[in-house]
Amino acid sequence: MGFIHKQAADDSMLGISRILGEEKCESYLLFHYETLLGNGLRAFLYFLGLAYCFIGLSAITARFFRSMENVVKHSRRVVEIDPNTNSEVVRHEKVWNYAIADISLLAFGTSFPQISLATIDAIRNMGNLYAGGLGPGTLVGSAAFDLFPIHAVCVIVPKAGELKKIADIGVWLVELFWSFWAYVWLYIILEVWTPNVITLWEALLTVLMYGLLLTHAYAQDKRWPYISLPLERIERPEDWVPAEVASVKYDDDVHDGYSEMPPVVEEDEKKDIVDIFSIHSENQAGSSYHTVPTTEDLVESCDRPFQKEINLEEPHLLKIWKTQFLDALTLESPESRKLNNIPLRLARIFWQLLLLPWRLLFAFVPPYQIAHGWIAFICSLLFISGIAYIVTELTDLISCVTGINGYVIAFTALAAGTSWPDLVASKIAAERQITADSAIANITCSNSVNIYVGIGVPWLIDTAYNFFAYREPLRIQNAEGLSFSLLVFFCTSVGCISVLVLRRLTLGAELGGPRFWAWVTSVFFMLLWLIFVVLSSLRVSGII
Repeated sequence: MGFIHKQAADDSMLGISRILGEEKCESYLLFHYETLLGNGLRAFLYFLGLAYCFIGLSAITARFFRSMENVVKHSRRVVEIDPNTNSEVVRHEKVWNYAIADISLLAFGTSFPQISLATIDAIRNMGNLYAGGLGPGTLVGSAAFDLFPIHAVCVIVPKAGELKKIADIGVWLVELFWSFWAYVWLYIILEVWTPNVITLWEALLTVLMYGLLLTHAYAQDKRWPYISLPLERIERPEDWVPAEVASVKYDDDVHDGYSEMPPVVEEDEKKDIVDIFSIHSENQAGSSYHTVPTTEDLVESCDRPFQKEINLEEPHLLKIWKTQFLDALTLESPESRKLNNIPLRLARIFWQLLLLPWRLLFAFVPPYQIAHGWIAFICSLLFISGIAYIVTELTDLISCVTGINGYVIAFTALAAGTSWPDLVASKIAAERQITADSAIANITCSNSVNIYVGIGVPWLIDTAYNFFAYREPLRIQNAEGLSFSLLVFFCTSVGCISVLVLRRLTLGAELGGPRFWAWVTSVFFMLLWLIFVVLSSLRVSGII
């Protein structure tokens, strides 16, 4: 312990000396001339670059969500023979199961920035007997950000007095179990079975547990005997995407109807128009389920501004793709031009100028109407991986020029920045969905994906390489600090889940409710996150 404190003191003095310019960091991002700048200026510029990368993640998130919507809404044509009339009956069956889509596409997709960062860190670290700490630190920190700040946002998103509860409590309990077990399992392999070492079989088992999670959740959703919990679901839709399409009104001049700019929706229709994360809505006749209409849906549902049938052939797809670039270069929307507030208009234009390079780059993603959105989905993930690589390089440089422990940066800045898609997804679901299923499921499932895939796959890459190249296991540097963070996270997460259960028992729902109690819950969740960040940072720095 004395060595740890001495090392921490040395690191602190090293960081101070680097910031004051007494010791130079010889690494650089693009040009060797960067090393001629002072460490303080370099740290400031690298932090700006890191923030701009996070803005890029938020920009690609919208296109990623839209492509994922098209993937999930895909249905297949099933022909059956009616035994009574002996005639053919045609029905359309949804390809994606509700629970599986939550755990795979939604959770995996929103966690992809963290997964990419950890995988890139592992690939760069191949051949080293010690694992890189950037990936695991980011994923554990991201789990804390998902559980505490995102819950804190979601609980206050519903309108005052509006209550939103989990409809399928059985599936949520399964997801919650595997989420908690992920961190218990991680602690076991780090401290109990093979302390400070990860073997090939431990890494392989970690990845395979993701398959067990998918199987268990599907079994619970389908109520398989002996495996599922005997709990009834309420207000749970049978399909992800409905046959009905909500009607919308477009401006007359929007690039012949191909624009990706959002439609102008009548006020009384807003409550029923939802996206992939908003599959529940209410009306006087009961429950109905709507999705945001795509170009194909609008052709069938309304006559203006489309006066002719649109077939998504090559010329039309090229026109849609061209419109993506036109939208990317649009700095001011028609609604913004109508504003009388000049400072607000200028602020919006400045923000669009800031986003312009990212939007122009992401316009190269093919239209989501192709192949049910799969090509756009995969391309979006590739762009996210590219940004994650830049984030990894910038983080190393920040640690180099400031002397700040890499784990501390991972727990804080990286975890918050790479968890932005999770925050967006859960906020959208909590805002528009009449139940809390997708909002909370995204949080719990993302935490499971972070461990089983985000840590499991990188460790599997490194352990496999070390096993076949050196016949050695993968050693974990600062495993005690990581294990301590897991313990802190487990204790604070018990407090978070206990509050959600208490809200269910007293208020009748996990999200929303009286404004005062919603804000009290939100502040409590943020305090839990601060406790995790402070204690984990102090531990990995050797201060406690």
